[in-house]
Amino acid sequence: MARYNTPFEIHVHGQVSLRPEVVFEQLQEALKPLWKYAGARSLADAAESSYEDEPGIKFDPQEHLLQMCWTVAGDDDFRQVLDEMCMNLNDVAQTGAAIEVTFYDAEFDDEDEDSDAESRDDFVMLFVGPDPAAIMQVQRDLLVQDVVNLMERHFDGAELVGVVAEVDKLFSQRFDDLVNSLQLGRPPRGSGGGGHGGIGHGGGRKPRHLH
Repeated sequence: MARYNTPFEIHVHGQVSLRPEVVFEQLQEALKPLWKYAGARSLADAAESSYEDEPGIKFDPQEHLLQMCWTVAGDDDFRQVLDEMCMNLNDVAQTGAAIEVTFYDAEFDDEDEDSDAESRDDFVMLFVGPDPAAIMQVQRDLLVQDVVNLMERHFDGAELVGVVAEVDKLFSQRFDDLVNSLQLGRPPRGSGGGGHGGIGHGGGRKPRHLH
């Protein structure tokens, strides 16, 4: 079903390492929430992005990789699609991976930035993986990268060892809490156990590409 006058252009961007035995048919089923939302009858029909300069959704069977740089028109109901997609990808992922999703306000004119108008742009970071430990590892790596990049403006890299160690302690505690609460055997829903966030409201527009 074609979608008209939708309030958002939604860009999904990420790379997921898949288990070696995963075949196209399994991936198509895992990504069914995406291609059904786009009004397609199969993953192949929906794989092309709304923008010709974006690769779309690609499956590399030799490298066992899913690559997504794909834009679709949609509404806030796409967030439920993301929850379903992440649950499905947990079942086929080899390692933890991050998926960036950006909602661009299709009705916001760039010229409005000079006025008091605010766009409804939003940004969500999702995490998938075969188990909570794998998801926490990629969350930890991204956080360490962000913290180091920020603090290296003021400190030498060698001085940040203690900061990285404190980040590791936080994630170790979170993992221990999961084990102790008997949640380890249950795949995290959607965002990988709450690992998501939103930015972009009134703070200037993000570029469309997230390369």
